[in-house]
Amino acid sequence: MPYFPASGRHLCRLCRLPSSVSLRRHAHYKPQKQPPPPSPPTPPKPPQKPVSFTLHDQTWQDPYSWMSSLNDKVAMRHMDVYMEQEEKYTEAFMFGTDRLQAKLQSEMASRMTSELSTPPLRWGPWLYYRRVEEGKQYPVLCRRLASLNEEFISHKSPSAGFDYTSGKRIEQKLLDYNKEAERFGGYAYEEQSEVSPDHRFVAYTMYDKDNDYFKLSVRDLNFGSLCDKPQADRVSNLAWAMEGRALLYTVTDHNKRPYRIYCSMIVSNEEDIMIFEEADDNIYVNIRHTKDFHYVTVNMFSTKYSKVFLINGADPLSGMTLVWECEGQAHCIIEHHQGYLYLFTDAAKDGQVVDYHYLLQTPVEDLSSPMKWETVFIDDKDLIIEDVDFSDTHLLLIIREGRKLRICSVPLPLRNEMGAVHLKDANPNFLPLPNYVSQISLGTNYDFYSLTMRFTVSSPVVPDAVVDYNLSNGKWNIIQQQNLLHERTRVLYGTSNSMEKSSVSNSSDYLNDVNSEDCNLWNDLSEFYACEYYDVSSHDGIKVPLTIVYSKKNKKENQNAGLLHGHGAYGELLDKRWRSELKSLLDRGWVIAYADVRGGGGGGKKWHHDGRSTGKHNSIKDYISCAKFLVEKEIVQENKLAGWGYSAGGLLVAAAINSCPHLFRAAILKVPFLDPSNTLVYPILPLTAADYEEFGYPGDIEDFQAIQKYCPYNNIQKDVPYPAVLVTSSFNTRFGVWEAAKWVARVRERTLYDPKRPILLNLTTDIVEENRYLQCKESALETAFLIKVMDS
Repeated sequence: MPYFPASGRHLCRLCRLPSSVSLRRHAHYKPQKQPPPPSPPTPPKPPQKPVSFTLHDQTWQDPYSWMSSLNDKVAMRHMDVYMEQEEKYTEAFMFGTDRLQAKLQSEMASRMTSELSTPPLRWGPWLYYRRVEEGKQYPVLCRRLASLNEEFISHKSPSAGFDYTSGKRIEQKLLDYNKEAERFGGYAYEEQSEVSPDHRFVAYTMYDKDNDYFKLSVRDLNFGSLCDKPQADRVSNLAWAMEGRALLYTVTDHNKRPYRIYCSMIVSNEEDIMIFEEADDNIYVNIRHTKDFHYVTVNMFSTKYSKVFLINGADPLSGMTLVWECEGQAHCIIEHHQGYLYLFTDAAKDGQVVDYHYLLQTPVEDLSSPMKWETVFIDDKDLIIEDVDFSDTHLLLIIREGRKLRICSVPLPLRNEMGAVHLKDANPNFLPLPNYVSQISLGTNYDFYSLTMRFTVSSPVVPDAVVDYNLSNGKWNIIQQQNLLHERTRVLYGTSNSMEKSSVSNSSDYLNDVNSEDCNLWNDLSEFYACEYYDVSSHDGIKVPLTIVYSKKNKKENQNAGLLHGHGAYGELLDKRWRSELKSLLDRGWVIAYADVRGGGGGGKKWHHDGRSTGKHNSIKDYISCAKFLVEKEIVQENKLAGWGYSAGGLLVAAAINSCPHLFRAAILKVPFLDPSNTLVYPILPLTAADYEEFGYPGDIEDFQAIQKYCPYNNIQKDVPYPAVLVTSSFNTRFGVWEAAKWVARVRERTLYDPKRPILLNLTTDIVEENRYLQCKESALETAFLIKVMDS
């Protein structure tokens, strides 16, 4: 999905839990005795109805274009029949794996966290959290007073939410997403949510699958009832003002472009007021409030420029003031701290494109005068600032030093009378972290005046650890982390057995590593699973980071199957977190590898730009180079390498297969984007400017030619054997199910048929990401498919 520069962090989204709690019922499922094996399955052959397209004097045919004719009832009836045939074909090929799938599902279910509550998040007098009730599919957003936290015994105890002294309930249920699912056709998918600063209301947007947009609702937390207003459709952003008495929200047009800002006075009967409308179809509008709620920032951006305006949070109808503008699309986040504005951006400096983010500040005494932005920290190519967060007393920074990620705090205010300073001269306090950290994600940290900052540490060999960091004394607690060695989840918030450690600041060596004692606190699995880094030379000599993980006990020299992950789009980090479902492969001797190809994140803006649009071939060749490296270095056995890609990563893997089908034995493509040639020229679903920036503008002949060359659907080799591929898609995916169906049909049509290397299409009608049982079931199917193909 595209990244919108003005998107903020939201309290309720942080607290999101996977939703199904019925896994234990399925963990010990014993399959029934299998019937006799069916005859060898035959792949479905959907009808071909060629349609010609012409652009830039180039004509091409699409024999399966009818699959995307959503308004053609006859075509959709054909599609329904075809989907049923695909389902039966997948079942036929997977025949005989029922016992394996049940075993895998049992393994994966047993590793899922049994603690079905997020760690409480303190904001003012309240602790907010989500939990899943027994037998329910979706979570409940709850809160309780922090002063009564010690009396709160357990969610499972009948007296858990009741204070016998006062006769009042300790826990307050704010939002039951199971009831929301009843409102929205059986689904409860939340995109935005904001609790008001006075803790009286929660504004949230839920996906309406029948209309394909997000609907805004506001609930009164004192009474639990829905407010009469606002109730708007196609809402993309929310921001509170006037201490919770007013709500600002943006609305999208029918092409999903945010273009209008409304202000709703919650406690009045007045109609919502439109305070801004952007008429230019190429300009996008987003809003967010500063953490102290003094201002609402309005970001307007296109490919030509980026601008940031301020709205007075105490008087949202007083107009907007321009405080920042730059050429080109830039990431711009503004915060306010004690009379100063801070801007975190990657905008060009003095007309020169920069490859990193930096921090600026300016006094905000007089908004009518032009802003005089000054640099906060002197640029240091060895210490790249990846993200920032503010509190009333400290600035929290996530920093990248080469491949290492670090996190530190700096005291506020920063008054640089002498100009910009080096970070090391600003008294940073660095926290010790485990080895092989792949990502540090800041929490919502909604309480601007809190002395605690929350973040999540991710690693290929360390289960995600949610950490609370005390800014005043430098101590940190791991408040939630799954302990796989004991098959339990550690939740330490407010308990006496907190793993409390102090961070260290040392001006001479301020990038300190975690020691062996701290490794135990992080539940580091590197004693059992190795993590190794490599730099792989791509086609043009560029070094591509490759990470591999394997079981020290089960890895065998040049006898291992391997699974290579890739993404390489939108500047997004490749997900290299420890994933418990992959443990089933690791413990069976598989090598899990991650290729950080160009187009993705972690390497700066240039790394992203070199792998998008006309540079998309770099992403593909980077991935192929990493695949060849694994085989040539005998890390993975030849003919036992599989690829894995999600969404735009599916395009990457499919394009790599087109280039080197012999290199892969199998692949998993999840909700993949496979037909950019037709989708970008004739979009069925609305696309954004970020999509065209990423994959190319077909109207530009150079971009068009690049699209035609890398498009997986257009470049399937003829009369050669292809690897076995399992394509999973959903009727709720952003890239339509026809993307997957067309590619599957065309691969079968053009390539040599091998019954041991099928091209399968697996469809789901549910939003898998919101249901833990479906997640587990789908992962078991994918893993069984990989094992079956490799063993054959």
